[in-house]
Amino acid sequence: MRILVNGQPREVPDGTELYSIAVEEQKHYDAPIALAVVNGMLRELFHCLTSGDAQEDGIPEVSFITVNDKAGYDAFRRSLSMLFFAAVHEVTGGHAGNVTLHFACGSGFYFTIRGMDRIDADFIGRVKKSMLDMVEKKLLFTKQQVPIETVKKKFHDYGMPDKEKLFRIRLSSFVNIYSLAGYEDYYYGFMLSDTSLLGNFELIPYHEGVVVQMPERGNPDVIPPFITSEKLFAAQIEGEKWAETLGIGTVGELNDQIIAGNTSSMILISEALQEAKISELAEMIADRGNVRFVMIAGPSSSGKTTFSQRLAIQLSAHGLTPHYIGTDNYFINREDMVPGPDGKLDFESINAVDTEQFNADMNDLLAGKTVEIPTFDFITGRRVMSGEKMVLGPTDILVIEGLHSLNDALSSGLPEESKFRVYISALTQLNIDEHNRVPSGDGRLIRRIVRDHRTRGYSASATINQWGSVRKGETENVFPYQDKADAVFNSALPYDLAALKTYVQPLLFQVEKTDPAYFEARRLLKFLDYFIAIPVSGVPMNSILREFVGDGCFRL
Repeated sequence: MRILVNGQPREVPDGTELYSIAVEEQKHYDAPIALAVVNGMLRELFHCLTSGDAQEDGIPEVSFITVNDKAGYDAFRRSLSMLFFAAVHEVTGGHAGNVTLHFACGSGFYFTIRGMDRIDADFIGRVKKSMLDMVEKKLLFTKQQVPIETVKKKFHDYGMPDKEKLFRIRLSSFVNIYSLAGYEDYYYGFMLSDTSLLGNFELIPYHEGVVVQMPERGNPDVIPPFITSEKLFAAQIEGEKWAETLGIGTVGELNDQIIAGNTSSMILISEALQEAKISELAEMIADRGNVRFVMIAGPSSSGKTTFSQRLAIQLSAHGLTPHYIGTDNYFINREDMVPGPDGKLDFESINAVDTEQFNADMNDLLAGKTVEIPTFDFITGRRVMSGEKMVLGPTDILVIEGLHSLNDALSSGLPEESKFRVYISALTQLNIDEHNRVPSGDGRLIRRIVRDHRTRGYSASATINQWGSVRKGETENVFPYQDKADAVFNSALPYDLAALKTYVQPLLFQVEKTDPAYFEARRLLKFLDYFIAIPVSGVPMNSILREFVGDGCFRL
């Protein structure tokens, strides 16, 4: 059959496996090939080309993506996770059903094993040896379609009840099951063709579990040092316990609650738990007595603005008089900004903020002076004086929200005891099932797609294509300072994605096959397919979710 490989015509036998073409094409790529693209659709390398892959003109178009591309890197991490499960399965004699993948930790994933309170060096050594043996043997990942009723029984027998629950709402008759070294599992994303690329990892005992530390995207040959945040880890564990209290630790359990008609109570309890946490933070701040500046920062779509206003209300309830200031007010005039090496202005850099003026104004307020707070006119690109005068009385406290609020470079001139720092992020509590996680980044991206469309008229494509730049800014300007926080607030709600599904699905379906955002849009659509949608009519007006879907009670 005739095909086009990266635009070049070739002839291959009908039924040719994409892997064999990838081997020949690898020399044209600067990183290991992970997946193929056939007529604009992602395919695994063990996919065999047939006449069914032909386009209208009868010529399939084939190209490849590497482990440095997002979809390829996701397949790499997913495959390495399955390798870990298969090794535990071998070492424990078939008890991989006791293993739970929780969330990202460091540059890897955090796992626990039910029934093992302490994972010792001997166990880790045996699992690692098993994993490396499988890598050396270049074992194949295989995939087959299995009738859904058979799948439910399989996972019941394997002791994986969360997968059983997940498939209760599946309308299709078959499910794709992956196998590796006799171990079977279900994954909602694509896999590598074999284990040969998975030799770079480290197993690190951590708390009650183990972290499978992995290379970072763009650097597949290097395992980075294990660096994590204890405060963030504690917030993620707390979030999981909240979800368990509500009986919605996985998507299947969430769907069960919705089917049972418990949506209203689930929403109200979720919101009550979050409000209790905000009240707890306000009490911590009030009890310190000398805090005059509450500094709030977090990554995109964490709900910082709504959180800041809800915290202000709780501070008022604890006898304080809060005032909100956005650090955007202290942007340097656009004409005075120095372009970066690429000739572009970096509005996310700390250098875009007039830190000297910010510290001067805040110190004047501490000294009891009257200060006129500026505002930034984004149309003219200049800072202007608003006429708003401020003086701090005995109970006054400033709630300061901005990208750099946790960075000492912003507030270096202020007394340390006058500051209370809060890191906020949407740390998703749900997993799809025991072995498939819901990345927190996906939850934030979906939130942002919905909000960008509602407030700016952006398409899903525009938001997705910009997301890489947003994440880069977070990596440089937010994440390095998260451990500076006195407290971490988790803004995710267990029902978030079920409520956002109705809003985001139509936007994702609008992304065309030729769009660079297409693969990501299709992945998110497939992911959302696991959720039963719920209406937002029962979501309180002060909910963080209202920052994204609208009709909230706060000025945003």
